[in-house]
Amino acid sequence: MGVKGEETRARLIAGTRELIEAQGYFGTGLNRIVAATGAPRGSLYFHFPGGKDQLVAAALTQAGQEVEALLTALAGEGADTATLSERLIEAFAERLEHSDYTSGCPIATVALEVAGTNETLRTVCAELYAGWQRVLADRLESEGFSPAQAEAAAGQALALLEGAVLLASVRRSREPLDHARHAVRHLLGVR
Repeated sequence: MGVKGEETRARLIAGTRELIEAQGYFGTGLNRIVAATGAPRGSLYFHFPGGKDQLVAAALTQAGQEVEALLTALAGEGADTATLSERLIEAFAERLEHSDYTSGCPIATVALEVAGTNETLRTVCAELYAGWQRVLADRLESEGFSPAQAEAAAGQALALLEGAVLLASVRRSREPLDHARHAVRHLLGVR
């Protein structure tokens, strides 16, 4: 695939990311993606022969891997788990505020919509969340938590964060994220 093909593929993924996060899986049709990206319809099927699900999976994967890369980089710099969680909360808070509370977690909107109806996308979302949780759990183990304690605490921190993103979206306020920040610190034993 040439440069132009890669640019078209990247444009399709970027446009899909933006649309599904703000409008959800069901609110984002292929016609809307084509219109938003300016990509020819034929290019969509050339790059994503599996159609909408393959394109959405690529968009979710790219977004989720960016979050995991951020967490991994921070952990590599020596940030403790409380700091990792706080940075993730702040990143999602900034995304919410910047988008007028339509875009927070790049995975959550689709995850909530498809968890019971689309096994392919549910699996993609589950794997992405598992990657984030793994980074947090690994960091907790390096801080002295047992593997079981680390896994449980990482899952609890992630659940607090995702719930706070949802509440912040519907309340149109970052306050739930600020509460989650304090709750995660308490959960991890940081005062």
